[in-house]
Parts: sequence; structure tokens; C-alpha cells
Amino acid sequence: MRRALALAERGRGSTSPNPLVGCVVARGSEVVGEGWHERAGQPHAEAHALHAAGARARGATAFVTLEPCAHHGRTPPCAEALVEAGLARVVIALVDPDPRVAGRGLARLRDAGIDVTVGLMEEEAVAQNVAYLTRQRLGRPWVRYKTAMTLDGKIATRTGRSRWITCAASRALVQRWRHEHDLVAVGVTTVLRDDPKLTARIEGGRTPHKLVFDSVARTPASAALFEPDEADQAPRVTIAVGPRAPEARLRALRERGATLLCSDDGRARPSILETLRQLAGHGATSLLLEGGGTLAWSFAEAHAIDRVAWFVAPKLLGGGGASPLGGLGVASMDEALQLTSTHVRHVGEDLLIEGDVRYPEAPTSADTDDAPAASRDEREG
Repeated sequence: MRRALALAERGRGSTSPNPLVGCVVARGSEVVGEGWHERAGQPHAEAHALHAAGARARGATAFVTLEPCAHHGRTPPCAEALVEAGLARVVIALVDPDPRVAGRGLARLRDAGIDVTVGLMEEEAVAQNVAYLTRQRLGRPWVRYKTAMTLDGKIATRTGRSRWITCAASRALVQRWRHEHDLVAVGVTTVLRDDPKLTARIEGGRTPHKLVFDSVARTPASAALFEPDEADQAPRVTIAVGPRAPEARLRALRERGATLLCSDDGRARPSILETLRQLAGHGATSLLLEGGGTLAWSFAEAHAIDRVAWFVAPKLLGGGGASPLGGLGVASMDEALQLTSTHVRHVGEDLLIEGDVRYPEAPTSADTDDAPAASRDEREG
């Protein structure tokens, strides 16, 4: 199973909206076939492993990181393929919460007389597919908030310059994260101040779908985020706007190729959760939040930050300066957002602190309506 999880990891950045899945077929201690889901729309991990195993799959054991699918999508159901291959046993790390699967794969295998074991290395499988699982269970993408500050808590110099707080190794890691996430999000202030391209500048990397929160459509049509990436691919840009955005600005952005999303709840600012759910409905499973402190606090108020990645650079700037997390803030320590499962490591010269966010109580703002049922196009073949 550990090998199957390692194989699944090779698909990171390529399988969305599908999960990461790995499969190993073994006869005793001998591996006779293995594979992983390489890209959405292409054969699943089980199909690759069974093809490699051939006739040796009959009577063998398959180790799969996620419950085999039992429905026809863009590829045939994997549970049926395992049955037809004559497996004697299937060991599965995690049940798939997709309502089209959710136990149906297990039932098909057991009905065929196959010995099925579930739960081996389940915790590791959950961690690997946390983005997919979040979209299935909450109806929105999993969100990683990335920020950086100096040792004295500054995010820019007194003249507003922020390039570069972190070292080259940290910036390279962020480029890899952009490749692995479906969306990268910023606020319009970041666009106006820094004019970022928001591309994944790594060899073979994919540029994520770009999302800008911009209440009154101040994003210039000439912004760098509309430019093709290093592979000369036209970017996908979505701008979440409010109902008061001037029509002339909206028209200019549409002509530039942007998709516009407007919340229908009557509020001046776009709804964080409604925007995320609309994008999840189109297949987005993960989002890298790179916006400033005000946007980050809006995500936090909506309980829409799942993991924090906080870079601390060994630099001192002095003076004033904005906080990486703005907004009104909490009134008491009991209201603080608590990081759990924290991990601290050096990235080049910088310190990176990561942790999952635990919220003190259920969200209470108007931006926190109940999550919808699973999206219509989840886990496409």
C-alpha cells in the first residue's frame, strides 16, 4: 500500500477533478503490475496495473489507495475490471465519498466473491487526497493560504516593496504549489500593486486558473495575469465582482477573456463561499490563496482556509507595515484560529510553518450558508 500511495503521488497536478489513485497487483511478495491515475479522462490506476499484470492478475491481490469506481464515466468502471481480471483479494485504503461510488465499488467486488479489506493506511490516503475529499464533502475547493513576512512581521518595506521577502528556494516551492493547485486567488489590491502573472514557472508546469476578488471591477484589462504563460497557453481568468461594478469595466474584462462571477445575495462584495462553490461545480478541487491580509481574513471569516503555509524570512525591515492577516481580527484568545498538525522546516534560508486550521466555532456570517450536495461533474472518468 505504501508503494501504491507513492505511485498515486505521481499524478499530483494532473488528475483534477479526479482523485490521486495508485494500484499495485501482487502475488505473494512479487509485484506483477502497478499503475497510477495519470490524468483526468485517461485510464485509472487499476487499469494500468491490470494491463501490466496481464494473466498474472488472476488469483492475485490488488492494493488500491481509493475505492475502485463502479460507474461509467469517461472510462469503464474499475471495480468491474478487477472482477473480470479474476483477483482473489482487494485491499483498499479509503472509501470514496463520491455518491456515485461510496460503497458500490466494495459491493461489486464482494458480490463477485472477492475478499475485500478496507482501511489499510487510511490516514495517509486521507492526507493525500484532502483536496478531493474537501470538494466532495463541503462542495468547495480545499484552500491553502500562503503568506510570507520578515522576522519582525513585515510584508513590505516602508515604500511598499515586497520583492523579495523570501529566498529563491521558497519562491520555487510556491511555483510548484501553483502547478499542483487548480486555482490561485488574489485580491484586486494585489493586482493593482504588484501586477503579478500568477503563472507556474517550472518546467512542465501547468498554470492554474486565476481568480481575482474585485468588488467594483478595478482589474485593468492590461493586467499581466491576462498574458500567456511560458508555454504560450492562454490563461483562464475569473473575476468575482459585486453588483455595483460598472458595466463598462465589466465589458472590458469580458473582451479581454475574463469570466465574471457575481454573487446574487445583494451584498456589495462577492461572497467567498458562493464563488468557491461555483468554481467547484466546474471541477476545481484546490486553491492557493496568495492575496493580501484583507482577502485572507475574509476567507478566514468564511471558514474557508484549510491549511496555512507561513514563510518567515530572516530579515528585519523596521518601521510600520501591514499584517499578513488583516481584517477586524478577533476580540479574545478563545476566538483565535488554531493551527493543528503543525510542521516546521527550513526552506533555503527561510522558515516555513504549516498547519491545518481549526476554527473555534461554527461560522455565523451571512457568507456561511450550508454546503450543497456534491457537484454534478465530480470525479469525471
